[in-house]
This record gives sequence, C-alpha cells and structure tokens, in this order.
Amino acid sequence: MSPSGTEVLRNIKTRIDEVDPAVVREQVQNGAVVIDVREPDEWGAGHIPGARHVPKSFFESRIEGTVPDRDAHVILYCASGNRSAWAARTLIDDLGYAQVESMTGGFTLWKDRGYEVKIPKTLTPEQRERYSRHLLLPEVGAEGQLKLLEAKVLLLGAGGLGSPAALYLAAAGVGTLGIVDNDTVDVSNLQRQVIHNSERVGVSKVDSAEQTITELNPDVKVQKYPVRLGPDNVMDILPGYDVVVDGLDNFPTRYLLNDASVRLQIPVVSAAILGFEGQLSVFKPYEGPCYRCLFPVPPPAELAPSCGANGVLGVLPGTMGLLQATEVIKLILGEGDPLIGRLLMYDALAATASEVRVRRDPDCPICSRDPEEISDEELGVFPDYEAFCAGAH
Repeated sequence: MSPSGTEVLRNIKTRIDEVDPAVVREQVQNGAVVIDVREPDEWGAGHIPGARHVPKSFFESRIEGTVPDRDAHVILYCASGNRSAWAARTLIDDLGYAQVESMTGGFTLWKDRGYEVKIPKTLTPEQRERYSRHLLLPEVGAEGQLKLLEAKVLLLGAGGLGSPAALYLAAAGVGTLGIVDNDTVDVSNLQRQVIHNSERVGVSKVDSAEQTITELNPDVKVQKYPVRLGPDNVMDILPGYDVVVDGLDNFPTRYLLNDASVRLQIPVVSAAILGFEGQLSVFKPYEGPCYRCLFPVPPPAELAPSCGANGVLGVLPGTMGLLQATEVIKLILGEGDPLIGRLLMYDALAATASEVRVRRDPDCPICSRDPEEISDEELGVFPDYEAFCAGAH
C-alpha cells in the first residue's frame, strides 16, 4: 500500500529545515535569498518585501537563473508551508543547493503576525495577453514587465535610428517615451524612418511618431519636445528619464548630451550610421567610459560625413535602432551584459560585427571628476561645442 500525500509531505518535512517567520525577518537583513513559490495571482495579492518570485509550476526551470549560487542561503515560502517544503526538497536533493529552508506557516502566518506586506502593481488581463511572450521569459516575467511599464526613455530624434527604436520600445511596453525632434516629415525620410508614412509628409515628426505609437500600444505615454536640443533646454528635458537613446547626427549636440547625461548620471545608448556601416555603445556614467573618452576631439569632417551628404542603406538604421532598443531594455531590466565599455561595429555589406574595448580616460574633462564635486551652478553651464568642433576641424 502506497503512502498518502500527507505521509509523504510529513516525511519530506523531517528531511528539510523549517524556519519561523520571525527568523526570516532577521535573515532577510543578513543577505538570505527569499523565494516566493506561489502562483502569480497569489504573488500579486501581496508578498514579503524583497522576495523573488519563482512559481512552483516553473520552479525547476527558473530557480537556477534566479539563484545561480548553490551555496547561497535560500528561504522558500508559499501560502502555508507545504509547497515550499516540496520545493526545498527539490533544491537539496535534485539541484544540490547547500543551505535551504522552508518558512513555517507560509505567507498566511507571516500576515497573521502583522509583518510588512508588499502589494505590487499588477498587470491587467489585457496586458497579460499583450505581453504574454515576455511573461514566459524568466529574465522578464511580470516583475520585469512592470519595470518596463514604469520606465521613462528619452529618444533624441524621430528619424532613422529613433523610428525603429521607438516602435519596438513601445511594443515592448516602455511606459513613457519622450521624443525630441524639431523637424517635419519629408518624402526623403520614408526610405528609412519607418514610424512615419506618406500621408504625414509635412507633419511634425513628434506628432507623427506619437500617432503611430498610440495606435501600436495605448499603454505608452508620449512626451513630445518639438525643439532642437541645446544648452538652453538640455537640463530641462533630460531629468526624470531612466535612459536616453541617442539618434543625433552631429558632434556638437552629442558632446552636449554627454556633458548633461554624465552630470545627471543617466545612461545613454548611442548609435551612429553611415553608408553600410553602423556603430553602437552604451555610456553609463561612472561605470564605464563616456563619449568624450571615446572621442576626445571630433574626427575631421571628411572622416565623418553626414548621411545627407554620403547616403545610407535604408535598412541599416533599422538594424542599429533595434540594437539600441535591445540595450535599453537590458538596462531597464538589469539583465544581460550591456555594451558598457565596448564599441560594436557592424558592416552590412560583409554581414560582420566586430567589437573593441573602450576604457575610461583618467584625464577625461567630463567623467574624471567625482559627481559630488560638480556644483549646482555648473550643472547648467556648458562649453561652446559648436566652436569646439569647428576648431577641431
């Protein structure tokens, strides 16, 4: 006669360590990893602050991505302490984790004790359907999707790079997209600026982009700036954004952006395109080099002609803009290895990509100073980069 489920569970609990909720409160402060193994609807109704969510139904496939260190102190909990006991046995017996405990009484006892409970924002049924493929990814899930929905990303330009980046960031559910562009849609734009169409020729690019984004995803709020970015407005526009997407096409404004983003400590995902070639890097202040570390002075004009003068393959900004969008999402989620301190170079004709390392310049005039040394008066004062770039040529 086979043992009942109750007997099996009782046997499992004799082989694992159980811990009282009062001890869990202390252990959280000491660096223990607390895992909630309940299902998404239970997690959404409230959970222990600081806990990570790995549902029991996906436990074996996702736990190693959440807790890669098998020597970490792991505390599991569910509603009553039963599912977490099963999960603890799996960690110990099947996956080789060394220090695993199950919380006695589960979340029910935690709440009965009057301990703090975090009630997270939740996705609506419509959002769960829209972002269902994201929710299947352990690196994103519901928690990551909520991060995207709460994020604010500023796009400098609604042109070749900004168009594909804006479309895919909107589709991914980035909650606020700011767009800076003082231009209007021209027929010559439509070969590559896919956020616009023939019916909007002559329309402001920020208005055209807003219409396309709203039709694609009504979750996304568009903040429009129909202006040219300059020293008189950069410190009014950038604050409050989590990431900046650099689709600029001139060195003076890029140097200005670099100054402001370093002072505000906002990461910039920067790309450049010309002909059949593109470049991409991420400039995250004080974690890697800044733009001035890469380009201490602008290159000669003959080595950096504009797309208007030299031409560009229509699909190339799509390729580079989507890579920019990917880097933005990685930064928001805190996942993967962003291109910080690395310059990616793509050759469309050869279908090759190469990479070079870029190091911080200890004498860089922009990022070598400690941010605390920059006074409030200096924050809005910038060099004349038009003259600087002209002088370099």
